[in-house]
Amino acid sequence: MPATGRATARSWLIWLAAVTVYLLAVFHRTSFGVAGLQAAERFGVGAAALGTFTVLQVGVYAAMQIPTGVLVDRYGPRRVLTVAVLVLGAGQLLLGVAHSYGLGLLARGVLGLGDALTFVSVLRLVAAHFPGRQYALLTSFTAAVGYIGNLAATVPLSLVLDSAGWTPTFLAAGAVTVLYTVVVALRVRDVPAGELPPVREEVRPRELAGRVAEAWRTPGTRLGFWVHFSTMFAPNALTLLWGVPWLVQGQGQSKATASALLTVFVFGSMAGGPLLGGLIGRRPSLRMPLVGGYIGGAALVWAVLLGWPGQVPLPVLVPAFAFLALGGPASMIGFALARDYNPLSRVGTATGVVNVGGFVATTIAALAVGVLLQVTGGNFRLSLLALVAVLALGTSRLLVWWRRTRAHLFLAEARGEELPVRITRRRWDAALPETPIVAA
Repeated sequence: MPATGRATARSWLIWLAAVTVYLLAVFHRTSFGVAGLQAAERFGVGAAALGTFTVLQVGVYAAMQIPTGVLVDRYGPRRVLTVAVLVLGAGQLLLGVAHSYGLGLLARGVLGLGDALTFVSVLRLVAAHFPGRQYALLTSFTAAVGYIGNLAATVPLSLVLDSAGWTPTFLAAGAVTVLYTVVVALRVRDVPAGELPPVREEVRPRELAGRVAEAWRTPGTRLGFWVHFSTMFAPNALTLLWGVPWLVQGQGQSKATASALLTVFVFGSMAGGPLLGGLIGRRPSLRMPLVGGYIGGAALVWAVLLGWPGQVPLPVLVPAFAFLALGGPASMIGFALARDYNPLSRVGTATGVVNVGGFVATTIAALAVGVLLQVTGGNFRLSLLALVAVLALGTSRLLVWWRRTRAHLFLAEARGEELPVRITRRRWDAALPETPIVAA
């Protein structure tokens, strides 16, 4: 069985077909990053209303993560991915013809729904087709491929929008996505060749609630949630919506320069993802130190960017964005935690729970920045402090659940259970309770 043995060439081809869906999803998700100014003109809206597009899209995405995990466990990733491609294409087609604010919001909501069905499905395929030791690496590769879609949604999309216009650009993107349904249906398979598909019984509402509760009660899942919450929201908020407006209106950069600067997030994530995935695959004990290092560095970066007198120079912006870009790869550690601390039958649900974290944080941050811009008359320095506040919230909860997960591991070790990661008791563990705490 590949989950414990060796992945086949067929498994890699299945992953490639599935991860392309995620590439398309990320392209559609981030397309508003460079289209925000055109959207404001097309729909005649201000900063707060513009922020609602991203809040709605990401809010739908976050709300659908747990249901998506359950759907994947119930119906299999192949069926869910097929629906995802159709919904993504429909949403982008609708956006292409939308002229009113309400219809535009509906289109982005539909896109958020399709997007929500992709990542958990791909990770469920990885869990079924690849050995456990490769899970972190494949998760990072999946994220890295997704950033190719992010890259396409920066300078290339900006150039196409300027030349072809809104409607032809988004209609073409939607049509290509719908056509990819054929590839998913023909190439993706839920289990490796020779294995029987798992028996999937109907999940009743009470059982569904119990399954989600089991995943949520697992300390490792909760830790993964807060890792994801704390690491990925800042690059998301900038690439999905506020990066170009901040750089153009707040920093005086040209739109072309602003779009080019967003590619730093893409290349940083593409380079950092596989490196980090390979590292934690070999040394799982480094997962939380790496998360802590990123959070501390991100706090320092925001102190520099928001405290800089006047316009921040490009030699400062580029390395700052490159470091913030590592939040995407760091957030993948949350999924490795979900994989390690849950049985395979519950991995889809637990992954969905973890994936909620970063997108809840993104929703809060994007909305808060838009509201503050409206209140402060466009003061980005004050408005972007919302990102610092969200980072502080996530970090405080992450520390709580990191200690509780360690307590859970020590108790499991005392019972003679096999641990996914070997840890050494430290001085700060001495005051931990005898049993793990699972309440919020």
